[in-house]
Amino acid sequence: MLLATDLDGTLLGGSASQRSRLYQLITAHPDIRLIFVTGRGVENVLPLLSDPLIPTPHYIIADVGASVVDGRTLQPLPEIQEQIDAVWPGEHVVAAALEHISALQRQEVPQERRCSFFCEAHHIDDEVRRIVSELGCDMLFSAGRYFDVLPRGVNKGSTLQRLLAHLEAQHDEVLVAGDTLNDLSMLRTGFNGVCVGKSERELLDVTRNEPSVYHARSAGAGGILEAIAHFELLPAAELEPYLDNSDNIPEQGADLVIVYHRLPFEEFIEDGERKRRRHASPNGIIPTLLSFFAGGRRGSWVAWSLAGPELPLLESHSVVDEERYPNLRTAHVPLSPEDVDIFYKRFSKEAFWPTLHTFWERARFDEEHWARFLEVNERFAQYAANEAAENAIVWLHDYNLWMVPAYLRELRPDLRIAFFHHTYFPSADVFNVLPWRKQIVGSLLQCDYIGFHIPRQAANFVDVARGVMPVEIIQRANCAPRFFTYGCAVGLEEMVTEIEVLGRRIGLGAHPVGLDLDRVRNVLADENIEEETQRLQAELGRTRMILSVERLDFTKGILEKLNAYERLLEQNPSLAGDITLVVVCVPAASGMAIYDELQTQIEQTVGRINGRFERIDWTPLKFFFRAVPFERLVLFYRLADVMWITPLRDGLNLVAKEYMAVQGLTGGRGVLVLSEFAGAAAELRGPILTNPHDPSDLVITIRQALDMNEEEARHRVSEAFQSISYYDLAYWSNEFMEAIEAQTR
Repeated sequence: MLLATDLDGTLLGGSASQRSRLYQLITAHPDIRLIFVTGRGVENVLPLLSDPLIPTPHYIIADVGASVVDGRTLQPLPEIQEQIDAVWPGEHVVAAALEHISALQRQEVPQERRCSFFCEAHHIDDEVRRIVSELGCDMLFSAGRYFDVLPRGVNKGSTLQRLLAHLEAQHDEVLVAGDTLNDLSMLRTGFNGVCVGKSERELLDVTRNEPSVYHARSAGAGGILEAIAHFELLPAAELEPYLDNSDNIPEQGADLVIVYHRLPFEEFIEDGERKRRRHASPNGIIPTLLSFFAGGRRGSWVAWSLAGPELPLLESHSVVDEERYPNLRTAHVPLSPEDVDIFYKRFSKEAFWPTLHTFWERARFDEEHWARFLEVNERFAQYAANEAAENAIVWLHDYNLWMVPAYLRELRPDLRIAFFHHTYFPSADVFNVLPWRKQIVGSLLQCDYIGFHIPRQAANFVDVARGVMPVEIIQRANCAPRFFTYGCAVGLEEMVTEIEVLGRRIGLGAHPVGLDLDRVRNVLADENIEEETQRLQAELGRTRMILSVERLDFTKGILEKLNAYERLLEQNPSLAGDITLVVVCVPAASGMAIYDELQTQIEQTVGRINGRFERIDWTPLKFFFRAVPFERLVLFYRLADVMWITPLRDGLNLVAKEYMAVQGLTGGRGVLVLSEFAGAAAELRGPILTNPHDPSDLVITIRQALDMNEEEARHRVSEAFQSISYYDLAYWSNEFMEAIEAQTR
C-alpha cells in the first residue's frame, strides 16, 4: 500500500501509543510506501526527519503541493517540479502585488513557490481575489487563519496525482489522510481517503457524502490505522498486532529499570565456569543506585554480559542480593567479544569520546561501527522494554547508550525515560561534526528528563538541539548560588530547565555526581591506616608531595602538566629536593590502541625530566603506570601537600572531590589546583583554578599552591568540604530521581 498523509493532526496526531504502533507498522512492513503531504515548507519538515520514531518518507509533497522532493535525498523530482515552476510568477511578484493590503500578515516560515499569510476569512475580499486571479494563481484558505497563494492548478491533490501517476501506483492500494480543509483536494482525488478523528468540522461536512472517504473515530495515527483496516489495505493477520500493544507490557514488570554498562557485580571466568563477585573497586555510583531497591521496590538492572559460542550465557536474569534487594534482578544483555570491541572499546572511544571532549580532530568515524552501535543499543532497549512495568521509570546512563531512548520510546511509549550524561557535553560547533548528530539528538529528545553534571553542559545540549529541531524554551533557572556564574571557564549565569520539542516537554537538570563519603571514612577508620601513613611518609622524607591521579587519556592534560613541571623546576632551582611530583596514571583497558602513542610520549617525557634534574638523594618525578587500590589512594590524598588536576576537558572529575574529602576529614591543609575546564570547577569552592591550555598559568598556579600560607589553605579545604559533605552521592541520586518524578507527574 501507499500512504499519503498530512502531518500535523494526522500522522503526528493521536496518542503516543497510536503513533508508535502506526510508525512501527510503516517501518516494519516492506510493502508500505510513505508520502508526507504538508503545508509546511521542506525546510520545516527536516526536524521530523531527525526524529527517530517517525518513519522516513519515500517522498515529500510540501508547500501545499508546490514542492515535491525525494524523501531520502531531499532532491526535487524534476518531472513534476518543473511543471509547477513554469506556472509560478515568483514569490516577490506575488508579495509586492499584495503588500498594500494591511490585513494580510506574511507568515515568517520557509516557503517556496507560494506566498502564505495570516488573516481572517472576511479579509479575502473581491480585491484580493482579483489580484490573485490577475497573477495567474490560485488561493486557499484553511483552519480559519491560513491564506495561501499558489501556482494555478497546484494543490496537495493535484501534485499527489502527478506523483502517483509517475510512480504508476495502483488506485486501490492508496490511502490519503487529512484533518483540515487544506487536505480537501487530496480527499477528492478518488483514492481511498480518511478524515481522522477531531478533523476540522468544515472538512467533515464537505466529505460526508464522498463514497471513498472514511470518517475515523480515533484521532491522528489511530484514525489512519482504523482506515487501513476499514479499506482492507493489508491482510488482517499483518495488521492485527499493531491495533493493540497491551501485550508488550509485562504483568510483573519493574517499577524502576536502571540501564548501565556495568552489572552491579563483577563477572569472571574460573576453571571455564562463569562466576561473580563484588566489584573490587566500586565507583560509588553502583551501591548508590542499588539503594533505591533496598526497601523492596520492584526493579531491574539491565547491563551487558560477555557471551559467545565458547562462553554461553547460562541465565538471562539473576538475583543481585536476595536479602538486601529481594525484588531486584539483573537482565543480562549478551554481547560477543566483537560487539564489545567495536561498540565500546573502538567506536565509543574513538568516535564519541574525542568529540565529546572537544578533540574532534582525533575522532575516527566508521559507518560499519555505527551500524554495530545501533544494533547494540537496540538490544539494550529491547531488554529494558521487556523488564519495565507500565509507566515505569527507565534510567539510562551515559553516551554509549545514546540511541536507546529512540528504540525504547517506539517499543514502550508509556515509559518515563530519563538519561544522565556522565561525560562532558560540548558546544554545538564541536558536537555537530558527528555524522550522526541528528539521530543522536533525535533519540535523546525522546527522553522525559536529561541530566548533566553542570549547567554549561545542559546549555550546550540545548544549543545542539536547536540546530536539529524547533526548540521552545519553557522554563529557566538561575545557576547561583550552587554553581559559579562567572568564576570559571565552564560557569553560567542561567540555564534552561525545560524545553518543548515537537509537542513533547523535556526537563533538563544539572546534577554533579557526589562522593560516597562513608567509603572514604571507612578507609580512614581502618586500624592499619596510621602505620601505612607513617611508612609512606618515611619514603617521602621531608619532600613535599604534589600528587596527580588520572587515567591514561589525551583529555587529561598529562603531557601539558609534565611539561609545566619541567618549566617549574627550570625557573625555580631552589625547589630541587623540596618537592616531588607523584603521578598515578591508570592504564587504558586492553585493546585501546588509541592511547598507545600517548603512553610512549608520556614515558619519554618522564625519562627526560628525571634525566635532567634527578640527584642521588632526590627523584623529582615518580610515575606509577598502574591502577592503585582506593585504600592506597586515600593514603596519597592524606599526605599530598598539593593535588594537581589539570584535564583539558572533563565532565566532572571525582578525584578532586576525593582529595578534598580526605583533607577535610583529617583536618588537613592540602591545596587543590584544578583545571577550570573540569566540571567540578563550576561547583567547588576552595581550589585554585588554572587554565591547562596556558603553559605559563600552569606554572604560576602550582607555584601559588606551594607558597600558600596555612590559614588560607585550611580555609579553602573547609569551603570545599562543606560543599562535598552536603552534595554527596546520596543527594545526587535522590535529587535526580525527584526531578524525574516531578517532570513526569
